[in-house]
Amino acid sequence: MSLDTAIFAGGCFWCMVEPFDTYPGIKSVVSGYTGGHVPNPTYEQVCSGKTGHTEAVKITFDPDVISYDDLVTIYWHQTDPTDAMGQFQDRGDNYRPVIFVNSPQQREIAEKSKATLQASGQFGNDKIVTQIEDAKPFYPAEDYHQDFYKKDPERYALQEAGGREQFKQQHWNNKD
Repeated sequence: MSLDTAIFAGGCFWCMVEPFDTYPGIKSVVSGYTGGHVPNPTYEQVCSGKTGHTEAVKITFDPDVISYDDLVTIYWHQTDPTDAMGQFQDRGDNYRPVIFVNSPQQREIAEKSKATLQASGQFGNDKIVTQIEDAKPFYPAEDYHQDFYKKDPERYALQEAGGREQFKQQHWNNKD
């Protein structure tokens, strides 16, 4: 079995784990930080906005079971691709929406998917602003951030209630 990885940023990483965690072929979903200039940043450093990192999830998957294209579609359905300044109640660069690609093939799939979404009219005249960037070093977040939806379901539900779930129902009809 040959595994691959995908890295997506879509606001608070707590809310980006569960949607991917339940699909066949997903081996792991790790919360962490990427895209910055400070090695091994802490949560507090990333939250300060001074490291350049974005909260993200790194997904290890079996491409024979679930395709990268499928993962990109799942990603779109968790985010507001028209909001470059964060996601829902999470504001700032460390919450910006980004697809981090690790190969020319991933870039081609992500770019095509973004263009298809823009052309679909799903968001009217709003521009799809989610960035597609080359993958950079990924640093796993502290243990207490991993699988947060399982560890603290009440706090996770509060985070989801910050607009993400309503947006998903309105724009994606909960199509995961």
